[in-house]
Amino acid sequence: MTGLSPSQLQKFQEDGFLVLEGFLSAEECVALQQRIGQIVAEMDVPPHCRAEFPPRILNKAEEQQKTQDNTEYFLSSGDKIRFFFEKGVFDEKGNFLVPPEKSINKIDHALHAHDPVFKGATHSSKVQAVARSLGFHMPVVVQSMYIFKQPRIGGKVPAHQDATFLYTEPLGRLLGLWIALEDTTVENGCLWFIPGSHTSGVSRRMVRTPAGSMTGISIRGSDPAWDNSLYVPTEVGRGSLILIHGEVVHKSEQNLSDRSRHVYTFHLMEASGTVWSPENWLQPTAELPFPPLYT
Repeated sequence: MTGLSPSQLQKFQEDGFLVLEGFLSAEECVALQQRIGQIVAEMDVPPHCRAEFPPRILNKAEEQQKTQDNTEYFLSSGDKIRFFFEKGVFDEKGNFLVPPEKSINKIDHALHAHDPVFKGATHSSKVQAVARSLGFHMPVVVQSMYIFKQPRIGGKVPAHQDATFLYTEPLGRLLGLWIALEDTTVENGCLWFIPGSHTSGVSRRMVRTPAGSMTGISIRGSDPAWDNSLYVPTEVGRGSLILIHGEVVHKSEQNLSDRSRHVYTFHLMEASGTVWSPENWLQPTAELPFPPLYT
């Protein structure tokens, strides 16, 4: 692949997102889905995800401890492969109410670093060609996610900008790559975008709170009231890649269908001349610095 054409580059610059149909073949999609199936089959369910038995009302101290455990599990997931579940998938004994593969919301945040199959997909020559055509000189991979959007229970994702959570100085250095491993439609929770909304900056930040605080993260600022009439549904076929500017406003609705909506997504940052905010929830570690995309 030779990267984006001039007209595609212009479209991305104008809208803040771009669809590339057929980026992955059906066989490549199947390979990623089969590998995630193996990972799910071998997963250990974190203890804090299981309900206590017999059920009882938690006192304030216990509730605070549970909140801290959940927050710590998330905040320490940046350099690991971790599992996050849909609500209501465990009974009071901590047993699955649905098949385990139907219980997961997403797997975060370092598949690209620890799993050879996903590492290969992330660092493929096709991805590198797209990044080069967008002007990335020293891109690094900051995180990756496998999102399941389960049938009937896959929840909505409210309108947001990725830079709210992954902030850089200057802005405009973050790129999301969102690969549909199954057909995505309005019914099963496709993405919706506000074209051109990437030019107004970021007014809300999710930041880490000081060590020892109860919540671990806090929200600074607030989003404007985005006009619902401006959203455009973006239905794409299996194997399509959606490029997402770090500041474009987007969302997805609940999956109301009987079909899942599997996606592999990851974020790149241009490292040259960019400061990764030390307040971001996700931070590189000595064990896993952000790996360069180009190899």
